[in-house]
Amino acid sequence: MEKIYNIVAKNLGLKISQVTNTMQLLDEGATVPFISRYRKEVTENLDEIQIGNILESVTYLRNLEKRKEEVIRLIEEQGKLTEEIQKSVEAAEKLQEVEDIYFPYRKKRKTKADVAKERGLEPLADEMMKLPSMEKVMEKAQEFITEEVPTPEEAVEGAMLIIAQNISETPVYREQIREIMLKSGILVTKETKKAKELDVKKVYGDYYEYKEPVSKMPPHRILAVNRGEKEDILSVSVTLDEMSRSRVETLILRNFLNKNLKETYLKIIGDSLDRLILPSIEREVRNILTDKAELEAIAVFKENLKNLLMQAPLKEKSVLALDPGYRTGCKVAVIDRNGFYIEKDVFFLVEEMHSPRQLAEAEKRIVDYVKKYEIDIIVIGNGTASRETESFVANVIKKNHLSAKYLIANEAGASIYSASKIAAEEFPDLDVTVRGAISIGRRVQDPLAELVKIDPKSIGVGMYQHDVNQGRLDESLDSVITYVVNNVGANLNTASWALLSHISGIKKNIAKNIVDYRKENGNFGNRKQLLKVKGVGAKAYEQMAGFLVIPEGENVLDNTIIHPESYHIAKEILEKVGFTLENYREDLNGAREKLKSFDYTSFAKEKEYGVETVKDIYQSLIRDRRDPRDSFEKPLLKSDILKIENLKVGMEIEGTVRNVVKFGAFVDIGLKNDALLHISEISNKFIDDPSKVLSVGQIIKVRIKDVDKERERVALTKKEI
Repeated sequence: MEKIYNIVAKNLGLKISQVTNTMQLLDEGATVPFISRYRKEVTENLDEIQIGNILESVTYLRNLEKRKEEVIRLIEEQGKLTEEIQKSVEAAEKLQEVEDIYFPYRKKRKTKADVAKERGLEPLADEMMKLPSMEKVMEKAQEFITEEVPTPEEAVEGAMLIIAQNISETPVYREQIREIMLKSGILVTKETKKAKELDVKKVYGDYYEYKEPVSKMPPHRILAVNRGEKEDILSVSVTLDEMSRSRVETLILRNFLNKNLKETYLKIIGDSLDRLILPSIEREVRNILTDKAELEAIAVFKENLKNLLMQAPLKEKSVLALDPGYRTGCKVAVIDRNGFYIEKDVFFLVEEMHSPRQLAEAEKRIVDYVKKYEIDIIVIGNGTASRETESFVANVIKKNHLSAKYLIANEAGASIYSASKIAAEEFPDLDVTVRGAISIGRRVQDPLAELVKIDPKSIGVGMYQHDVNQGRLDESLDSVITYVVNNVGANLNTASWALLSHISGIKKNIAKNIVDYRKENGNFGNRKQLLKVKGVGAKAYEQMAGFLVIPEGENVLDNTIIHPESYHIAKEILEKVGFTLENYREDLNGAREKLKSFDYTSFAKEKEYGVETVKDIYQSLIRDRRDPRDSFEKPLLKSDILKIENLKVGMEIEGTVRNVVKFGAFVDIGLKNDALLHISEISNKFIDDPSKVLSVGQIIKVRIKDVDKERERVALTKKEI
């Protein structure tokens, strides 16, 4: 294990002690959020990303060691393990190297070469590497004639098959050819015979006759090609041009020291490449490309999801939530300032479909609800009939001089939530359509608390999410949610079990037990009560306690990020400035004034406490607990509508970034469809990655570059702004 820790420390530029101590904590069951916040002295101040990198690297190397042991055992069981093979396996630094060494020993279907070996032709193959001419080879072949090998020609053919297979199983050749194909290979796509039938809209038309160097293919194109192949619309291959092919042949040929049979060797090499090596390496290269593309796509998805979850909540705003619809009407939910559902309704407000009487009734009810419940924001889902609903709402606000503003909310995933178990638990007596409206409204009041109830793949901020490895995607997205939830924290008395289940140390069953305990016993008065919850032991309590707050708790420290294990330090700090916990609660401003002159560094040294721990406790005492989301931009609130007919090229407008992808960003400027800000239009400077300058939820100024009214598409630019 020490060897692994040394390698990881070197690769990540960290001290061995940091890696060792961090892994010890992780192996003991500590979570990444807990370690980064409450064990800074142990890790020497590593953050969550560094701890995550250590865990990922150590896990990879541990798995590598397990695979090495397994491969050595499997080769040994075949009676083919030599000291040289064992040393090669043990020296391998990558999993692919181990697999290359094991390749010849893997169980596979019997080949023609295997049959030739069974017929005793392996010695002839060895002689072919030494004999001076084909005449001599044919003479030697006479010695191998049997009932199964009736002619010298068949004997020579069998020997050539054995040599071809030996070439294909040589690890160094496989590694070199793989590298050449990754650098110089060309990906070729063609339409299949079924393309016309399966791809009526020619979604994959650009790839019907397409070539591109493997090394230059961007991730989104690799995933698009993969999808086209999976749907049986495209046939895909990776080939080498003549120069690269010749280079590969020369690479292998130079290891054949007997130059007398050069033409024969080239024939064998050609057969080995065409029949054995290249098809196998092509599959590996496709897997490598896909793996790289998936990692890139997942990274983009993770960044978008993080920014979406970190969107600033519109706290203490009463909401009238509208889930638009044509025939069945617009589903309505009234939600109070604290996120509690009050009342439901249905409006018929689409002018082209509903009667004047229905429209007048809808207008009256909107005005009544706004006045009765002092509605601050009318939230409109962006699905079917959203623009008609927006137009109606904007007119009602203007005509009746209402103080309420409105905004269009991304309703992706609301229908999935409305039919989920958690929605049924929250609102057992409500129809799924009303639950959907509640979800749309509450995701504006507190995006994080609401969006954690929905599968992140359904939230609409990724691309090709259904084409990547689902296990890896789920794990990655879960790590993002965990990071955000623990960074923000959760109110122990109001958080849903879905939110609690992402808190450090809390699994889904424990989260449900906490909610059940709350229902049976009323609100938690202090953090220690968590120990009374079924399934919460000392270790779980240690991991979760600091991330759960109780604003109106018995202990004022329960509304801070100070961990209960450090409450005694907080009390000692307050005593140093002449305050008790009760005094601190009663005279917060006075205590904080006194704390301004407190030297936490000297105190830590005097008491032999960790300086970083004392610093965090001190800062928690001297400041209010801040929601990190408050520093992010709040959603754009509107009172009037924008139509595509209003747009003119050159017009400047504000919009909200809805999705960031490798080729640009999709921006909500108030139209039915999001407008595209292409990567080339983001800045006058070269931008290689849009996510470096744009993030989901960001409000930006853009200029209209192009308007296609027929297809309802708008292109944007940020240049010169």
